[in-house]
Amino acid sequence: MDFPNRPTRNLFFTGKGGVGKTSLACATAVVLAQRGLRVLLVSTDPASNLDEVLGVRIGAEPTQVPGAEGLRALNLDPVAAAARYRERMVGPYRGLLPPAAIASMEEQFSGSCTTEIAAFDEFSRLLGDPSATSDVDHVVFDTAPTGHTLRLLTLPSAWSGFLEENTTGTSCLGPLAGLASQQQLYQQTVSSLADAERTTFLLVARPERSALREASRTGRELAELGIHNWQLLVNGVFVARDPSDPWAAALQRRGEQALADLPEDLRSAPRMHFGYFGQGTVGLDALRSLAASGLGVDDQGPGVEQANVIAGEVSADKLRVSAGHAEVDGGAARQEYAALPPLRELVDELAARGHGVVLAMGKGGVGKTTVAAALALALADRGLAVHLSTTDPAAHLVAAMSSDPLPPTLTIGRIDPQAETERYSQEILGRAGAELDARGRALLEEDLRSPCTEEIAVFRAFADTVALGSDRLVVLDTAPTGHTVLLLDAALAYHREVSRQASHLPDSVRQLLPRLRDPAFTCVLVVTLPEATPVHEASALQDDLRRAAIEPWGWVINQSLLALPVTDPGLVERQRAELRFVEEVVHRHAARSWLVDWQPEPPVGCKPLRQLLQRASSSL
Repeated sequence: MDFPNRPTRNLFFTGKGGVGKTSLACATAVVLAQRGLRVLLVSTDPASNLDEVLGVRIGAEPTQVPGAEGLRALNLDPVAAAARYRERMVGPYRGLLPPAAIASMEEQFSGSCTTEIAAFDEFSRLLGDPSATSDVDHVVFDTAPTGHTLRLLTLPSAWSGFLEENTTGTSCLGPLAGLASQQQLYQQTVSSLADAERTTFLLVARPERSALREASRTGRELAELGIHNWQLLVNGVFVARDPSDPWAAALQRRGEQALADLPEDLRSAPRMHFGYFGQGTVGLDALRSLAASGLGVDDQGPGVEQANVIAGEVSADKLRVSAGHAEVDGGAARQEYAALPPLRELVDELAARGHGVVLAMGKGGVGKTTVAAALALALADRGLAVHLSTTDPAAHLVAAMSSDPLPPTLTIGRIDPQAETERYSQEILGRAGAELDARGRALLEEDLRSPCTEEIAVFRAFADTVALGSDRLVVLDTAPTGHTVLLLDAALAYHREVSRQASHLPDSVRQLLPRLRDPAFTCVLVVTLPEATPVHEASALQDDLRRAAIEPWGWVINQSLLALPVTDPGLVERQRAELRFVEEVVHRHAARSWLVDWQPEPPVGCKPLRQLLQRASSSL
């Protein structure tokens, strides 16, 4: 296959959160630079972790990666981008207009919509302006989790169309002069995304049903955008090296079954498999090993065993560890942390509350949906009134709960961006538009067609869902970290954005921040995996929450092997690697911690979700 032997200039890594987009993007960039090519690695994720993987501090300007000559990397920081964008719009008028006028302009550019469009503005420059990257041979994009990425990709068309139709020069972002000047750049970005000679999309997935379904959905939505130049990368393919280890056999079986049930539209796509690395993929050596484990796959067979063998050979010093050696190195510590309380003890405390909100937050792919669904189901099993919902654009929650009959006291919902935008727009038109003349109503309708309206509508629905906790328990599976933080930050700017369109401010919005800050009403659970990037990103999230005066209740460490009696060398290595990160959570970050064992069966449906509350070691 063409990738990575004959890569296009632009390489776009996307997929469900936690599948290894950053690892594969970094590995690809390192290998291309090793061939003597000049490479720019760019993260568009609001919660980027390039620094963690590459071991170097990366900012908004290209930074040389030590040990990888020819490779530079940068993070598109949404907050910094918004500040630069705002100053570019407001700066020329300082000293020329009265302070009150300047303050009004700054308010117009203070909302979450400005943050998103500013970040996209810089993304478009890199992709649509050839001069911006004329000094490199390849640009490798490490994108945000799928829902955010797809929104990012629709913005070129959305903003181009909006600018063509807008005749007033104003929008929810304030004066459109800054956007209108970028219209040609946005059109060039659209063209570059769809050009198979210039751009390739690499859909990254794990050998898991949910991740592969997400890749399939992404492929279809890319096709709807006119983008057909994509390939599938399956990361973390595991083959047991100790057949007597039932946990290793279960992990291999889950992967094989997921690949055997590959969605039809993925079967004909070009595909590569990459091996399982128990020790993680942080650092240049590990990234080179990851790249070396990649194998092209034809339609006749997956070739996963060969991929896993290569993974073992290229990292032999780290992977060939016996179970006995692991016990000598970390047996006592492993036993200590394996004794952390299971999730069922958390249910006891939540049930005693009787009402309020439980927020499962964390990096994409750490299992927020699973944890939220298991808690909601357990609470409903006790006869409590429970509403389970999600703000995640990828919305995997419904699939995780749909296979079995639900308790009668459990309701499930989803904050659907499209439906909420339509509902919000009709509400504003009905209330504010009724008193406007024809020209005024046309202006309002034009304003509501802007992409920013969706952000406001989703935020409003989030506030309404939180308000339900006044008389029941509400369990919210939130969006991946960056999107969630932006959503919470929007509370501070929401009134300024909405008041232009309607004087009515719902009580749910007015009470949102007080409710989120009230520990007697809101229980924030930080969900993580026992790995470097999820733990450190969760720590940054906790810092952000504390700056907003929201104190997390505790941390849930998900999919852990610590309490399991594994003997397979790959899983033993993974078990040993977990120790330092669990220790970091318990002693540095979390006021309280709960441990969830890795499950031999995928946690889809009521029975597996109920098993999640118990120790998995008794299930085999």
